[in-house]
Amino acid sequence: MAFLMKSMLSNQVKNLGLGGGGEESKEESTPSDPAAATGMTREEYEEYQKQVVEEKMERDAAFAQKKAERACLRVHLREKYRLPKSELDENQIQMAGDDVDLPEDLQKMVAEDQVEEEDKDSILGQLQNIQNMDMDAIKEKAQATFTEMKQAAEQKCSVM
Repeated sequence: MAFLMKSMLSNQVKNLGLGGGGEESKEESTPSDPAAATGMTREEYEEYQKQVVEEKMERDAAFAQKKAERACLRVHLREKYRLPKSELDENQIQMAGDDVDLPEDLQKMVAEDQVEEEDKDSILGQLQNIQNMDMDAIKEKAQATFTEMKQAAEQKCSVM
């Protein structure tokens, strides 16, 4: 019902010329040439369009490079933590041209992580881990193992 009333009233307002027909005159007054609409000559407009396309291509290339760098980082992390590989990451790296490296700041982070892991694997790193261990639990486990061994030896040996 509301639609019917709206269409009837809008048609009457258009016939009176109170602003309903303004849309039609605007459409007729716009020029069909986009260069004239922007206030440029045809050559200037074509040059402008070429620049826009070139800038878009540069942005797209930079974006693809960044995506490939991120994919390279993800691949590196997957290898490090032995996670399954992702075909999407490998495809992004291939689309970028296989000359993708980690950014410098990420390379520094990876190098720092490797140094930390090497420190943990060394003897000094293991000694530092001893401080964090629960000595009571270790003593209990050792005593339990000793008593089990003693019982096993008593069962097998008739002298004991």
